Amino acid sequence: MDPTQRQTPPSYSKESLIRRYKPIWRILLISNIALGGYMFAKARKKNSRVEDRKRPGPHDEDNQATDAVSSGLTPASPLSEEPSVPPTVIELVKVREPIPEDQQRELFKWILEEKRKVKPKDPKEKKRIDEEKAILKQFIRAESIPQL
Repeated sequence: MDPTQRQTPPSYSKESLIRRYKPIWRILLISNIALGGYMFAKARKKNSRVEDRKRPGPHDEDNQATDAVSSGLTPASPLSEEPSVPPTVIELVKVREPIPEDQQRELFKWILEEKRKVKPKDPKEKKRIDEEKAILKQFIRAESIPQL
């Protein structure tokens, strides 16, 4: 065997392997960062919910202070570890102008057209759609339409 006839197997250096798998490394790095960010955001959101439940509102502090004084407890003693219910906020309903009757008829006709386009999946759904279409037809044919 001549030394010229021998062929040495190609040797790969570590640098060429890193270069060859560069897109794979990038994908792994990006997916790990995205997963970590998702997990961090989820945990932070969950913690903020728990803190909101534990944090007393401005009205709760006054009520707790009066309860503590009336029952003889000091303010430093814990009253209850259960989360307090936040006060409900009642929003005023905006009164809007009534929709004209001709626009209501057009709206009912449009809804009826859309109901006709729907393909029912089972007999129950077909029956429900038919009932809704019958009601819409009654509204369209009626001389006066109930106000929305």
